[in-house]
Amino acid sequence: MLQIKDLSFSVEEGNRSVDILKNINLLFEANKFYAITGPNGGGKSSLAKVIMGIVKPTRGSIWLKGEDITALGITERAKRKMGYAFQQPPRFKGFKIRDLLNLSFGEEKNEDEICDLLLEVGLCAQDYINRDVDASLSGGELKRIEIATVLARNLTLAIFDEPEAGIDLWSFQKLVETFQTMHKDKETTIIIISHQEKILRLADEVIIIADGMVKEQAKRDDIMSRIVKDLECGCNKTCDVGGVAYVEPTG
Repeated sequence: MLQIKDLSFSVEEGNRSVDILKNINLLFEANKFYAITGPNGGGKSSLAKVIMGIVKPTRGSIWLKGEDITALGITERAKRKMGYAFQQPPRFKGFKIRDLLNLSFGEEKNEDEICDLLLEVGLCAQDYINRDVDASLSGGELKRIEIATVLARNLTLAIFDEPEAGIDLWSFQKLVETFQTMHKDKETTIIIISHQEKILRLADEVIIIADGMVKEQAKRDDIMSRIVKDLECGCNKTCDVGGVAYVEPTG
């Protein structure tokens, strides 16, 4: 469904070029759930942004359903039902949650349909439908509203960049349940960048990226058994997983 071929991404720092992604080759199948993990600074978020067209690769190509989309911008990719959820979702003062969800649907929906969508992400609809998407919302509330916009679009490919960042444990548990339901009920390929074991355990496959390279791609059970085994060593610091440093999440 989505194929990444020989992809590299570099940035200029002063008088030198720094390689962020190095010769990435990946295949994402339709309707599967993929979790991407690995040490901070390894290139995970950069890969997500390249897939969505937020930044352009230096070399290589990206193919969606047999179409080369490498040169397409974020708007054209969105029209092909690709979506991206940021680590820190944007806020829109003076813009109602109702309006944001209608925009995501692409048409005006009645209140019952909007309420049903909010309930899917664990929010009491009547408390939120007429609120502004502004600083009055907590990080967890904002994350769930952003996921509701993704669900409203009925995407072919949905990318989530560290959705657990900056939210409380209760909100995190609701996110896990939402992703579980999304994978079960939607015909969407899901890619989530995460360090959290609960999210990794939802995935069909786990991909480890470090030093800008794919270190390993394996079925969840194959790779998670080794992650858990290494974490059980008792060091509570950094454990070696498939040649990659994996840090046990806290909180």
